[in-house]
Amino acid sequence: MSFQGDSIFWVELDKIVPNPFQPRREFDESKLKELAESIRMYGVLQPLTVTRRERPREDGTFYSEYELIAGERRLRASKIAGLSQVPVIIRNGDQTEQEKLELAIIENLQREDLNSVDRAMAFQQLAQLFNLTHAQIAAKMGRSREYVSNTLRLLALPEYMLSSLQKGEMTEGHARALLMLADRPEEQDVLFREILLKKISVRESERISRKIATDRVRKKEWKDSDPTLIEIERKLTETLGTRVQIKKTDFGGTVSIDYFDPADLDKILDMIEKRESAAGVANQIPVSLEASLASEVINETLHEEASEANEVIAKLTENTPLEAAEPLVIESDNLPAVDDLVVPPALDTLVIPPAVDNLVTPPALDKSDDLPPLPERDESEMYSVGKFTI
Repeated sequence: MSFQGDSIFWVELDKIVPNPFQPRREFDESKLKELAESIRMYGVLQPLTVTRRERPREDGTFYSEYELIAGERRLRASKIAGLSQVPVIIRNGDQTEQEKLELAIIENLQREDLNSVDRAMAFQQLAQLFNLTHAQIAAKMGRSREYVSNTLRLLALPEYMLSSLQKGEMTEGHARALLMLADRPEEQDVLFREILLKKISVRESERISRKIATDRVRKKEWKDSDPTLIEIERKLTETLGTRVQIKKTDFGGTVSIDYFDPADLDKILDMIEKRESAAGVANQIPVSLEASLASEVINETLHEEASEANEVIAKLTENTPLEAAEPLVIESDNLPAVDDLVVPPALDTLVIPPAVDNLVTPPALDKSDDLPPLPERDESEMYSVGKFTI
């Protein structure tokens, strides 16, 4: 495989097809526009790398097609800039799929134009599609075996963390610190959020990860025998949004809550205070609710009794206007005889007060055989006392 005398050719954009093994997965639209503006002003300064193939037409003739090996960003930006042709360097020979991928990776690596996630995925393609070992990939890329292995390890991170790494929201150093917590997903997620929100440094991230890893080894023995503590620690970590450690001792234990700055500590304290306040209110709710219900029942009962009393008084006084200052008094001694009349003991007068709210219900009437009988009267001699007809 060789260049055509390292000569540069001008090729129409519509004759160049993308490389199916392009290792780059992310293309920042804003950066593409910036590159397009630069191309409008200064042109394409670095030629694209392509291979040429002859393709048959339906009429039996042939045409040249150029498959891109390296330079897809420049190709896309040139289209945005409105160019019709771009400079290219043509490689001779029919490259295999492996060679195309290798060339694309090498070209991007030399220009340091791939982010760490795209680079890891490209190495993974070489390993899976062509059964290459890490050492073989390293030899082809001109890198060490450790470099290839460490790059591939990045793919063990969850997808949302890889996406942040691709977007540049954190560095490869942060990602390596997170990899130290691969078997502790809850704490890994907490550290990831702290990296994004608090912008903590790579060194601080590594320190936190090492501390967690060290504590994990130290606590492994007693945690294996007490799974309840593991579950409690997990729930506390999720609730408070930070790492919580439970250390068991011979006389109980301690609970350790990590925080990264004073504001973080204040947030944790607020959460604890709110939970305590909520617990206090919850304990008071049944008592308050019971008292409220009891008050409603009492008020309804009093209202019903007052209404019934009003109805009775209205019937009794239907034809008798009462004076507010002087209650109506009926003398029992002047009543005519009535058969089977029952008179309560020591009840000489009946007083009806004007105020309904202060109505006093008389005690229950008892039959009495000790009272002298009233004189008999003829029914025709019945008369009215006051305004009440007896």
